[in-house]
Amino acid sequence: MDYLKNYSYIFLTILFTVYGQLILKWQMSNVQGLPENIVEKFIFLLRVCLNPWIISTFMAAFLAAISWMTALTKLQLSQAYPFLSLAFVLVFILSGLLFNETITVTKVLGLLFVVVGIILGSRG
Repeated sequence: MDYLKNYSYIFLTILFTVYGQLILKWQMSNVQGLPENIVEKFIFLLRVCLNPWIISTFMAAFLAAISWMTALTKLQLSQAYPFLSLAFVLVFILSGLLFNETITVTKVLGLLFVVVGIILGSRG
């Protein structure tokens, strides 16, 4: 039972990380570009940072850090760290589904290497 509890902290870290990346992509895809004028840049960045969705990604990053710190009190770094690569896998799949980003055979093969690396890296 402790095994599941310990790994749940890693999966919370992954969940918060993936959430943050997907929401950032969603919100920033509405942006036309960064203004040239320094004052306009500042106003633009302030407006972006005050967006409730962007604020939620800051909170998700904070919660991911807390979850990760908790995981590291329970597991060895070399045991826990490979699992963070699952965030790459989830972001890849969800970016294809949600944002119609290109999924190629080469990218899928790369992800398979990541998954095999997770399996090998988490053993022993």
